[in-house]
Amino acid sequence: MNKIVQLGQVPAGDPSGAAEVKRNASELIKAKELVTLNRECDAIQIPSGEKMMLPAGTQVRIMQSLGGTYTVTTNLGSMVRIAAQDADALGLETPPEATPEPSVAGEEDTEKLVWKQLKTCFDPEIPVNIVDLGLVYGCQLVPLPEGGKKAEVKFTLTAPGCGMGDVLKKDIEHKVLSVLGIQEVEVEVVLDPPWDASKMSEAAKLQLGML
Repeated sequence: MNKIVQLGQVPAGDPSGAAEVKRNASELIKAKELVTLNRECDAIQIPSGEKMMLPAGTQVRIMQSLGGTYTVTTNLGSMVRIAAQDADALGLETPPEATPEPSVAGEEDTEKLVWKQLKTCFDPEIPVNIVDLGLVYGCQLVPLPEGGKKAEVKFTLTAPGCGMGDVLKKDIEHKVLSVLGIQEVEVEVVLDPPWDASKMSEAAKLQLGML
């Protein structure tokens, strides 16, 4: 078993600490029993972000089930993400669609609800939401002329070459649009400044054994 490293003990070849964060995360995830897909289903390869089709009969292990999506490893050694609408292929019930948050009094409360939804988005390799992981660099609400608000979200990736950016972007858009009063969502991937493990919350560091 790999030894979980403490924050600050990042090797020279991993200045951001991303590899060590993912290694610690993998140590904490308990692999489930093998599940055989009962039908073919779409999947997204991690970390390339490429789409693929998993045929019926493929054996997978569910490694992470957070935010309404499933990270699984296949019997061929690939790690992929399966969307909520394909949960039945895993023999699971399809999670209910996100329902709009109740209307609130003011912009400050609406912003809190947007941040609450952002905390339901997860990196597919790390069992920590993107807010506590430090991937969200900013969120601003802008009034629209026709009423309602546009949420402008800036987020980054644990590694610049990660192909999951568009996947997380769509997840953010879907979740934030569930907040009543939010009419539009603009999500921008920001790579400068680059992410590093110091941006994680204390709770995230504790969860990943880095404190």
